[in-house]
Amino acid sequence: MKNIKWFISALILGTLFGCGMSSDKGELTGVPGRRTWFHPQPYGTIYVPSGSIHVGANEQDIPMAQIAPNRQITITSFYMDETEITNNEYRQFVYWVQDSLFRNKLAENNPEKYFFPLPEGEEDESMRGLNWEEKIDEEDVKATEDIKNFFYNQAETYYKVKQIDVRKLVYSYDFIDQRAAAQVKRQNWKNVNRADFKKKKEVEIYPDTLVFIRDYTYSYNDPMTQVYFWHPKYDDYPVVGVNWHQANAFCDWRTKYLNSFYADILENTVTSFRLPTEYEWEYAARGGRDQTMYPWGGPYIRNAKGCALANFKPGRGEYSSDGGVYPIRVASYFPNDFGLYDMAGNLAEWTSTAYAESGNLFTHDLNPDFQYDAKESDPETLKRKTIRGGSWKDVAYFVQNGSRSYEYQDSCNSYVGFRCVMSYIGRSNRDKN
Repeated sequence: MKNIKWFISALILGTLFGCGMSSDKGELTGVPGRRTWFHPQPYGTIYVPSGSIHVGANEQDIPMAQIAPNRQITITSFYMDETEITNNEYRQFVYWVQDSLFRNKLAENNPEKYFFPLPEGEEDESMRGLNWEEKIDEEDVKATEDIKNFFYNQAETYYKVKQIDVRKLVYSYDFIDQRAAAQVKRQNWKNVNRADFKKKKEVEIYPDTLVFIRDYTYSYNDPMTQVYFWHPKYDDYPVVGVNWHQANAFCDWRTKYLNSFYADILENTVTSFRLPTEYEWEYAARGGRDQTMYPWGGPYIRNAKGCALANFKPGRGEYSSDGGVYPIRVASYFPNDFGLYDMAGNLAEWTSTAYAESGNLFTHDLNPDFQYDAKESDPETLKRKTIRGGSWKDVAYFVQNGSRSYEYQDSCNSYVGFRCVMSYIGRSNRDKN
């Protein structure tokens, strides 16, 4: 992946040298040469238009939990993944991290081969990007002693197969904490630097493949543990065993992966991929239908032919009566009116929203959200993140549009996955201006 810093630098230089050089006759005409730009739709996503809708429970709150009171909100438009992220899609992320770790080690020994050269006049070595176009040479790998550390040692190897030590697959990324920066009073801006709000994260990104065993005591789920993530039969099944931090790391990688392509072709970059807020998720799940119980609109979990409309747990232990026992291939049921699949059942999905029982009451009615990235030292209650949609192991209540639940941000499960969204730049009708 080429470094997108070059493109950003070019934009800055273009701005500096472009001002005051046009024949505008002294009139205010704006900066010349600005091209019309349309927000490209990322592959595999669905456009969700802006709109207002009622969120919250759609039936009587019998236990009086008051965790999903009904209210009206407005959500601005975004792109959303058509399905949950699959094993094969997440595997692309895993392979990229593995490849980047190898290339960084190789570049330490042979920088001229595995790094792009610095532009003329540039002396900052940190500006050099990895040369992804250069094929990794096996001889270079053998000559680089540190690469051996990425594999399991002899004591951990079985069947005489050389395998990557997945504990070494760590994705590192930086980001600016904009919410913290926004809390600084304007009169104090001169006393702070952007570096004060720059944060770095390191995330072990390989999914926990033991979740099918760990989640269920006295239950034989070993075959799923052994083959679910890596076997091609499950390529189009939703990835499991991914915690909230790993889902966010995937979003960051996906953003940089796409924007590096746009930088290569000298195009404008796009907004970041991210997890949806729980209200964006519910708005998308309803598919433009207000006050409906399920994504398909009706109050029933089966159609007129008696076929289940989602992969959940019908009745008492009747996992197979809906056509699926464990998670099943994505898009196996009909989509909702927006064209989104599996917004009910199959897997519950991570959102970016911190879970609070009273969240529906204190959040804003325009793009409502409540975010808190808990520290390791924080109490467990602050580490709760809202999940939506219910899963293959949940009863019908949890697959309703308005049902709310949570998992801890550092937990991995066999019933929680995720999908990404990207905020749309422009009006909700995808105007051409």
